Amino acid sequence: MVNLPQIAILGGGTFVKTQYIPRLAEISDLLIVKAIWSRTEASAKAAVDIARKCFPTVECKWGDAGLDDIIQDNSILGVAVVLAGQAQVDMSLRLLKAGKHVLQEKPAAPSISELEYALSNYNSLSANFLLWAVAENYRFEPAFVECKKLIADIGDMMSVQVIVEGSMNSSNPYFSSSWRRDFTGGFILDMGVHFIAGLRMLVGCEVVSVSATTSYVDKSLPPPDNISSLFQLENGCSGVFVMVVSSKSPKIFWRVAGLKGTLQIERGNQDGKHGYLVSFFDATGLNRRSFYPFSGVTEELKTFIHAISAEGSDYKADARISFIEGARDVAVLEAMLESGAKHGAPVQVKRF
Repeated sequence: MVNLPQIAILGGGTFVKTQYIPRLAEISDLLIVKAIWSRTEASAKAAVDIARKCFPTVECKWGDAGLDDIIQDNSILGVAVVLAGQAQVDMSLRLLKAGKHVLQEKPAAPSISELEYALSNYNSLSANFLLWAVAENYRFEPAFVECKKLIADIGDMMSVQVIVEGSMNSSNPYFSSSWRRDFTGGFILDMGVHFIAGLRMLVGCEVVSVSATTSYVDKSLPPPDNISSLFQLENGCSGVFVMVVSSKSPKIFWRVAGLKGTLQIERGNQDGKHGYLVSFFDATGLNRRSFYPFSGVTEELKTFIHAISAEGSDYKADARISFIEGARDVAVLEAMLESGAKHGAPVQVKRF
C-alpha cells in the first residue's frame, strides 16, 4: 500500500466545512486528513464530525495543547491554515519553522509591511525547500487556464475591464465574520484579491501603477465598500477595475479588447452549475462561447498535495500557488486603497 501524505487543517469555520472538507473528500485517494484543529473544542468537533464521513481516523485538536500536538507530529507533512486573516502569517511561519509545508488561505497578508515581514522570515529559513503556498483558487479555475492560452489570439491589448458587483449582504455566511470587519481594506481586500488574481493571470503581466477613488455608502459593511481604479499594465495597456462589495444585481466579469478580437470571462451558471462563461470574439465578429464549472479549490489542493509528496528537495512547485503570487495580488489592491485614501493620487505598485 502506498503511504499517502498526511495533512492537518487549522480552522473549523465556514470555508473549512463547506469547501476544504468536501473538496479534500473528492481527492481522498491522494491524502489522509490526520487532524483538524480549532481554538475551541466545539468548533473543532463540528468540523471533525463532517470530515469523519470520508476520513474516519481524523483526530480532533483544539487550544494550545492541540496545536502543539500538530506541530510536534512528524507524520504530518503539510498543514492548511484557514484562520482569520490577521492570524495567518504568524501561524504559517510557526509551522514552517517546525518543518511543515503550508497552504495558507488568501489574502497572503493584510498589508505590504506584513508581506515584507513574511517574505524576509521565509527566506531566512534554512529549510527553504519547504513550500509556503497561498490558496488563491482563481489561478486554478479552468476558465482562466483556458483564457491564458487564448489571450494571444486577440492581438495587441487595447483595453482591460474588471467589473465586480458583489453580493456581500446579510444572507452571505461571511457577512458577519468579525475578522473581515477589523481588516484594513475590509471586504475589498479580502474579496478583491480573487479578482486581481484573475486579472493578472489573464493579461499575463504585472500592474505597475494605479489611480483610484473609494467611497463608503452601505453602512452595514466596513469601509470602504466601493472602489473605482484606473490601472496601467507593464505591457503599456491600461484598464479599469471597479468593485462594489454588495449589489442588488451581482455581476462579475473580466474583458480584454485587442486589435484582433475580444476575450471575456463572466461569472454565471449553466445547467445548475456555477462557473464561468468564456466568450471569444474574433476579427470576423464570430463569438465562440464555452462554460467552465468551478473547480479551482479542488485543483489547487491537488497541486499542493502533489508538490509536498514529490521526492527530492529540488522539486519546483507550481508557481501559481507560491506565496509571492499571493503577495502580488495584495500589493495591487493595497496600492488602489492607498490611492483612494489620497483622493486618486497615482501610486506605484510595490514589486515582489
